[in-house]
Amino acid sequence: MNEISFSRNHRDLSRSSGADAGFQFEFHCTRCRDAWRSPFEPYASGRAADWLRRGAGMLGQVLGGSNGHHVSRAADGFADAGWGKARDEAFQRAIDSAERNFNRCPKCVGQLCGTCWNPGLGLCLGCAPDTATEVSVARHQGLNREASRRASEVGEARAASWDVETEHTLVCPRCSTEARGGRFCHGCGYQLELKPTCAGCSAELPQGAAFCPGCGRPAG
Repeated sequence: MNEISFSRNHRDLSRSSGADAGFQFEFHCTRCRDAWRSPFEPYASGRAADWLRRGAGMLGQVLGGSNGHHVSRAADGFADAGWGKARDEAFQRAIDSAERNFNRCPKCVGQLCGTCWNPGLGLCLGCAPDTATEVSVARHQGLNREASRRASEVGEARAASWDVETEHTLVCPRCSTEARGGRFCHGCGYQLELKPTCAGCSAELPQGAAFCPGCGRPAG
């Protein structure tokens, strides 16, 4: 298997220089995104270059001038010269190891971990879902649909006894608690369904009215 097969699901964690110079690659499952990392391989040239740079720094402090700078640049060139070839070889070794941990789906051409693989069919679970799992999911979905349908029927039966013409007070005028259509406020006990009426003509008084809209009598 070549690196093109893993072009969409790998991350290069390699470092070309420094004390921790080396090669490591991370491969992830294209379905669940779980990752597998290749073993870390030290890059000897990069580490040697790091020591040369440190030595060059000390040399520059002792001798002064540009000697240390020249040594440092030479160290960088030494590390960079072999980096590309060494990285490609390490990547190929990582792919050879990753191949044992992934399966390539012939339908979607994704790289799948063992958890997302249907070994019986040689396909990923995205293309060929596990039958037992699908049956369990479908059974539960059917249960939810039927329960919702029956609950809807119960609600429709209860609606026959619900007064849909009478206006209900939704917020208590005394304490501003949401009453949700109840007869009494559950915050202060105020009787919500009792509508104020005019003492003269018995007309219903709007909330906060100072005078009766029917006869003009003071509401107080």
